[in-house]
Amino acid sequence: MVLGFLLFLLFFPSLAAPSRIPAIIVFGDSTVDAGNNNYVHTIARANFPPYGRDFPGGRATGRFCNGRLATDFVSESLGLPPTVPAYLDPAYSIKDFATGVCFASAATGLDTATSDVLEMEYFKEYKKRLTRYVGRKKAMHIIHEAVYIVSVGTNDFIENYYSPTSSRRKQFTVEEYEDFLIGLAARFLSKLHRQGARKISFTGFSPFGCLPSERATNFLGHGGCVEQYNKVAIDFNMKLQALIERLCASFPGLKLRFAPTYDLFLHVVQNPSSYGFENAIRGCCGTGRMEMGYFCNEWSRFTCEDPNKFVFWDSVHPSESLNRIFANQTLRTSLAEFL
Repeated sequence: MVLGFLLFLLFFPSLAAPSRIPAIIVFGDSTVDAGNNNYVHTIARANFPPYGRDFPGGRATGRFCNGRLATDFVSESLGLPPTVPAYLDPAYSIKDFATGVCFASAATGLDTATSDVLEMEYFKEYKKRLTRYVGRKKAMHIIHEAVYIVSVGTNDFIENYYSPTSSRRKQFTVEEYEDFLIGLAARFLSKLHRQGARKISFTGFSPFGCLPSERATNFLGHGGCVEQYNKVAIDFNMKLQALIERLCASFPGLKLRFAPTYDLFLHVVQNPSSYGFENAIRGCCGTGRMEMGYFCNEWSRFTCEDPNKFVFWDSVHPSESLNRIFANQTLRTSLAEFL
C-alpha cells in the first residue's frame, strides 16, 4: 500500500498553481455531470445517499461518485473553485458560473437516439447571462480563454448500439457507427468553436469493456474484460484523434486536444495495487457488479466501508480516488499547454 502511494505521488504530483484560465466549462455525460439531471425529467439520477458520501459536507449533489469528479479536481488545480457547479442547479447564480459551469447530463451521448439533450442551447443562454453580468468585452474574454472539457460517447455504445433493443445496429456496422459518431462530434465541436470556444479538451474513450457492469455479464469470457468493446474504444480514439487534427487545421486559433484515458485506465485496472487500490473488478456500492443510479442506494447491501480502496464507485463510474488520477492525467496531457 505504501509503495503504491509513493508511486502515485511520483507519477501524479499535485499540479495546483496560479493560472491565467478564467473559467472551466464542461459538456458531457454522467462522468462529468455535476447534478444537472436532478432538474431533468429522467431516472438517470444520483441525488441520494450513498452518492456524495465523501463530497464536502457529505451530501449527494447528483454526481455519480462518492465524492468529487475529475473536472472538480481540474478546476481546483487551475486555481478556480474546488467544484464545478451544475448549470441547472438553482442554488447557483451567474456569479458562480462566471468561473466554472457544467452543462453535462447523465445518460447522454453524441447520438440523439441515445439521449436528446440541450447542452448547447444552455451554453448559448449562459453566454447571454454572462454578458449581462460582466459586460460584452469581459464575457468574450472568459468564453475565449476558458478551458472546455468534453467527455461523452461511451453511452452511445453501452446504452444504445449494444442494447438488445437497438435500432442503430440494424442501420450501421460497428465501424459505420463509429464514423457516424465522429461526424456528430465534428458537428458539435464546430458549433462550440463558432460560439467562441478556443481551448478544448476532448476525452478519449476508456476501455469500457472493463467496467464492472460489462464484466458481470461477460459469461463466455469468465468475467473478464469484454475485448470487443475495448477494440471499439481503441478504434474510436484513433478516429477521434484524426478528427481533431482536421478541425485544428480548418479553424485557425482553435486549440483542440485529445485527452487520453485508455492506457492509464487499463493499467489501473490491471495493476490496482500500484495506485493504492485493492479492488478493480467491482464497484464499492452494493455488490458493485450491476448497481448504479437508483440501484445504488443507502439500503444497498454489501456497500464497502472505504471507497478509496476501489477503482470504481458503482458498476460504471470511477471512485473519487480514480477521478483525482484522471484529473492529473488531463492536466499533464491535453491541458498542459493551456496552463
